[in-house]
Amino acid sequence: MQENIKKIMEILKSKFPSHEKTTLNRMRLDENRDAFKILISCLLSLRTQDKNTEKASNKLFTVATTPEAILALSDTELENLIFSSGHYKKKSRTLKHVSETILKEFNGRVPEEKEELMSIKGIGPKTANIVLAFAFGEEVIPVDVHVHIVSNRLGWVNTKTPEKTEKELEKILPKEYWKDFNAIFVQFGKEICITISPKCSACPINNYCQKIGVTKHR
Repeated sequence: MQENIKKIMEILKSKFPSHEKTTLNRMRLDENRDAFKILISCLLSLRTQDKNTEKASNKLFTVATTPEAILALSDTELENLIFSSGHYKKKSRTLKHVSETILKEFNGRVPEEKEELMSIKGIGPKTANIVLAFAFGEEVIPVDVHVHIVSNRLGWVNTKTPEKTEKELEKILPKEYWKDFNAIFVQFGKEICITISPKCSACPINNYCQKIGVTKHR
């Protein structure tokens, strides 16, 4: 298993370099990265495409980059700023609640512990891990739908939820790959190992795939 994982990771690293162009990964690689902005962009990224995350984040951060500034916006102002991210009314409420909690419970600073992050309503395991990994350089594995599905297709894990996938990956994935794992697998999942219709004929790791119920060559 370990040799299989290493071979696959080296192939995918060459295909999808760690300087991935997604909004969150650009923020991760910024030497002046801001934990609060990474958290907010992550919340905006839920259930939307990266281009929408980038547009909404850029509009919002031109006028508000702190919890205080977000709370100072009216509901209508905030909704208009993040409209392109979709589900903007719900996300607006989440952003305000998260900002208020950070101010009241954590003295205006994004907490650096997973349990504390997840104590804030609206922040789940994936978002917490992204903040820990991208903002604070912690050795964690953020697991979203792409990581969950691809890991199961490859036969690395046999899990039903992203939370269980995270625990199993921690056991088998060499730590040397943890830092860039999410960025690589997300891009791979978006471009080739697509959730509904994977492009198996164009897959650089086709020969290593153990997926079940998916035609190997398309």
